[in-house]
Amino acid sequence: MQCNAGPGCLVPQICASARLALVIKNYVLFMIPKRVSDRLSITMQFTNTSWQTWLQPHQLAVVELQPKESKLKLSLETRNRGDVMIVHCQGRIVYRDEAAALSQVVGELLRSGGKVVLDLSGVISIDSAGIGELISLYTRAQSQNSDLKVANPAPIVRELLDLTNVDSVLEIHSNLNEALAAFQLTEACADC
Repeated sequence: MQCNAGPGCLVPQICASARLALVIKNYVLFMIPKRVSDRLSITMQFTNTSWQTWLQPHQLAVVELQPKESKLKLSLETRNRGDVMIVHCQGRIVYRDEAAALSQVVGELLRSGGKVVLDLSGVISIDSAGIGELISLYTRAQSQNSDLKVANPAPIVRELLDLTNVDSVLEIHSNLNEALAAFQLTEACADC
């Protein structure tokens, strides 16, 4: 940076201080002291006695707590129709507890080499972990000589299964009776 006064500047000290002022920045800092109860140690002493301290409230606020919801947002109900186990899913199939619960329940049914229909009519949402769990259950069924079919997915779930092309892997039926009939067709063809 050059002096604006030109080469014949009569006051070079002012120009030097102007350059220095452009480099130095002043920051105004302020501190709000913590309440004594919020400090790590209550033996700390104030260095400035003009600081304000918070007064303790005379009345305590009463907060009405809502009852806690169940952590698991998926309910699974199993029933059998002949040699086919039907798992009715109600809620959401998402990452963590819900997908793990589905895996555990259906995995137990598949271990016995059974036939399982997942009724997804009550499923209101599914994420990538839920879709991955459905595919994992299907491949587990194939490896254990079991059979898994999906029935009656809600429109939003069906749309996600179509968009992710999972419908090309899973056998998805529009209603429960159609899925049960598909098992009978498979048995009839096996006898051919």
